[in-house]
Amino acid sequence: MATEPTPIRAAPAAPDDHARNPGLALDMDWIRGVQANTSAIERRAATLPGRRSVKKAWQAAWLLRAITLIDLTTLAGDDTPGRVRRLCAKARQPVRPDLLEAMGMGPITTGAVCVYHEMVETAVRALEGSGIPVAAVSTGFPAGLSPFRLRVAEIEESVKAGAAEIDIVISRRHVLTGDWSALYDEMRTFRAACGPAHVKAILATGELGTLRNVARASFVCMMAGADFIKTSTGKEGVNATLPVSLTMIRAIRAYEAATGVRVGYKPAGGISKAKDALTYMALMKDELGDPWLRPDLFRFGASSLLGDIERQLEHHVTGRYSAGYRHGMA
Repeated sequence: MATEPTPIRAAPAAPDDHARNPGLALDMDWIRGVQANTSAIERRAATLPGRRSVKKAWQAAWLLRAITLIDLTTLAGDDTPGRVRRLCAKARQPVRPDLLEAMGMGPITTGAVCVYHEMVETAVRALEGSGIPVAAVSTGFPAGLSPFRLRVAEIEESVKAGAAEIDIVISRRHVLTGDWSALYDEMRTFRAACGPAHVKAILATGELGTLRNVARASFVCMMAGADFIKTSTGKEGVNATLPVSLTMIRAIRAYEAATGVRVGYKPAGGISKAKDALTYMALMKDELGDPWLRPDLFRFGASSLLGDIERQLEHHVTGRYSAGYRHGMA
């Protein structure tokens, strides 16, 4: 018989429960030896949604954990301070108190709030005292094609404004042309510019061509000191997918086996349903284990995902599905 879930506490202020990735010298022999068996990866990924299923109280517990893994995000051209403040209020209280009380839960928060640089100070003020970090997208997000010195300066300005995490975008051309030294040097420079802020390297996997390129780019960014590797900006035609995730997760596993260093993972773009979050969490548990089911090593880049999770939790408590508009983000 399933027991009631143990209460889940608020997410930590920053991913600091383990040593940061210091990086290592670029090992071209390692990079050249990296392969990706696309057909095997796709077969394994196709089995994932049906292989793991949690129900009732266990499902509610997993969904509550998923909330603590969300980088609640707004990256729209019409963002305003008011919208960001409302999003931060949602990050502080992502689930209605009556639902938490019915499940015997204490307060929880999302993993972070993610915004453009222009909104960092607004978000930092709105989240003061909550322990929720602000993540800023940077380096000419989403294309990463602005002048290099400006990309570095943008990182520095966001850190100065209070961002505890920086989501950088790599130059895809370095991957597509196989210029791994240039990608490594770029990532090392971005890592240095971040200073104390944790850095998430966005690979824009939908634009890298092959899973082998995804795997090699993952290793190069980790060698250069990335604290997280992230699938997408959310602006590409193809964003997070299970084959890409499996490729990147196994690169993380191999990197830890070789160096003893744990690197985090962030799928982003297109993950909007609670059932999808459960699939990704099951994948992390299967491939990397329980440590990667915590916000210091796993995040979802999402916004609408939270609304669907809250809707599923209301169904768990009441037995009825509510309208989506009852669970607005901001």
